[in-house]
Amino acid sequence: MPAVVTVGNFDGVHLGHQALVSRAHTEAEGRGAEVAAMFFDPHPSAFFRPDAVAPQLTTIERRTALLRAAGADRVDVRTFDGAFAGQSARAFATDVLHRDHDAVGVVVGPDFRFGKGREGDVETLRTLGAELGFEVHEVGPVTHAGAVVSSTRIRRALAAGDVDDARALLGRFHDLEGEVVLGDQRGRTIGFPTANLAIAPELAIPADGVYAVFAAVAGQRLSGVANIGVRPTFAAGRSVEVHLFDFEGDLYGQQLPVAFVSRIREERRFDGFEALVAQIGRDADEARVRLGAVAETMKEASGGDRPW
Repeated sequence: MPAVVTVGNFDGVHLGHQALVSRAHTEAEGRGAEVAAMFFDPHPSAFFRPDAVAPQLTTIERRTALLRAAGADRVDVRTFDGAFAGQSARAFATDVLHRDHDAVGVVVGPDFRFGKGREGDVETLRTLGAELGFEVHEVGPVTHAGAVVSSTRIRRALAAGDVDDARALLGRFHDLEGEVVLGDQRGRTIGFPTANLAIAPELAIPADGVYAVFAAVAGQRLSGVANIGVRPTFAAGRSVEVHLFDFEGDLYGQQLPVAFVSRIREERRFDGFEALVAQIGRDADEARVRLGAVAETMKEASGGDRPW
């Protein structure tokens, strides 16, 4: 079926990425075409400089789900290897866009480059499109608070623990998913059992600290509080731990998606067990208040296949 194709990195599927998909959807509606979103694995910069790979905001699976939620009818994840990197700009337009997708339109950002040595730009694509039968639509950058929305800017916000800014740039909460693994089970002894998450090392984790979070269990949104860091009071080592409010059940071995809603405080060391327990109680109370306020303003889920 003919398609309007949008091509990009799409890590995070942030507001700028969503604008590309939205424009593709608008163009496709008038042509009886589908919307196809294409990105590359690994990212081209990671292929050429594997020693300088930036943390990823989303896994391939999560990115695919978010693109579909944004309006893509199909998602094309292209393997970026030596052969792909070596193809000419004309070959990309002819073989990938025209032959594989029967493109009637292509939507890209102003900095789009393609082909060996980044030889092609938007004007090159327009010239090739005129030959091959597709129109090219350029979408300008989306800005927020006076600066361009980008994956790099979101990574910086997360590195600073500013999940509020990350949310504004993403158009939803930043979330991660990890397998629940066996921890030291200390939380059970103090009345705050936690799920310890094994997060893939390539993913961007917010700065160390305590956060109000939502989690998805059996498709339902639960509230909780999370600690990211080294647990200095007990020198227990680095972890991502989540305490879910009013939940009883065994989550070991399951994948637990967690959305970071609000940062409550930095991680710090306490002088003794009792001081730590008291602070955890205060953190939980504060998280309940913040999550309750957020839940009242949430009209519908915007996280793709997740309930937030």
